[in-house]
Amino acid sequence: TPIIFSMIRIGLILMILGFLGVFSFSQAKDETPWTKLNGLSMVAINGTIDSSHVLPMKAVGTNWAAAIPFAFMPSHTSPELSFDLDWQWKGERIEGVRNYIHEFHAEDIAVMLKPQIWIGHGTYTGTILMESEEDWLKFEESYRKYIVAFTNLAVEENVEMICIGTELKHFVELRPNYWRGLIAELRTIYSGKLTYAANWDEYEDVVFWDALDFIGVDAYFPIATKEKRCLPKLVEGWKPHKKQMDALSAKFSKSILFTEYGYSSVSSCAIQPWDYSDTGKMDEKAQQLALKALYDVFWKDENYAGGFLWKWYPHHESAGGSRDKSFAVQNKKAEKTIIEYYK
Repeated sequence: TPIIFSMIRIGLILMILGFLGVFSFSQAKDETPWTKLNGLSMVAINGTIDSSHVLPMKAVGTNWAAAIPFAFMPSHTSPELSFDLDWQWKGERIEGVRNYIHEFHAEDIAVMLKPQIWIGHGTYTGTILMESEEDWLKFEESYRKYIVAFTNLAVEENVEMICIGTELKHFVELRPNYWRGLIAELRTIYSGKLTYAANWDEYEDVVFWDALDFIGVDAYFPIATKEKRCLPKLVEGWKPHKKQMDALSAKFSKSILFTEYGYSSVSSCAIQPWDYSDTGKMDEKAQQLALKALYDVFWKDENYAGGFLWKWYPHHESAGGSRDKSFAVQNKKAEKTIIEYYK
């Protein structure tokens, strides 16, 4: 009998330890859950938003949203960077972005803050290049104040991710020590995820991916050379680009996040996806097929975290539509494709 009781006792102990082991493992897994990031980039408006602006995002299966506060500089060589200005649209300023965050979180949508620079006359940010060391230092301090201000907002509002810059090719290539210092400073005040949005033609030149949580890519890769390509051809067009991204991901042991992706509603959209001039022939189907190819290639690959579709307008009922050539998918054939993959 004592032997039987001892065996029962040992069995119970093993069962309890086994249960605790499973529980501990489950707890460890659940502490950092990460499902596919089905994101939308929300366009700022000159006012506030409420649930009526966010619920259409939920309806397509969105679980993340990018809020985009802008800073401004007169030219690509000017060290003067300004933000949170009285004349800016409210949705681009600190309190307006706070409103966006509140409304997203109220609907269980996680947030990435994605500060971006607007240069006078719409000059591409990748060309930012100071003309002296003095100007570089002045510009860097202005940029630091900009990013830290929104990082403080992110801390106050429990924002899940910050993108520390967007398409800053020369700035990133020429001043890597500055970026490492900025990342280190942000880590002391912010515990969420960090990434950087590298344009599709610069992401391989970024040297500080090891210091970030995701390799961020604005995925405007050319995947076609002719208009009206069929889905298999568009999928095929991704192969060389995916091979390069896979290699970089392996090098840094980081997942790829599409900090931006999208296509305009024109027949040539897969040839030069970055082109927002809207000069091509209206073609909803081309936009839809290009998006479907991207999802077919990446959305089942666990090494790709997901991404933020460019872009989504708060007033859903009047956005997009059959005559709109822009990147918007709202009220177009492409919206059904978003629902198919996001949901």
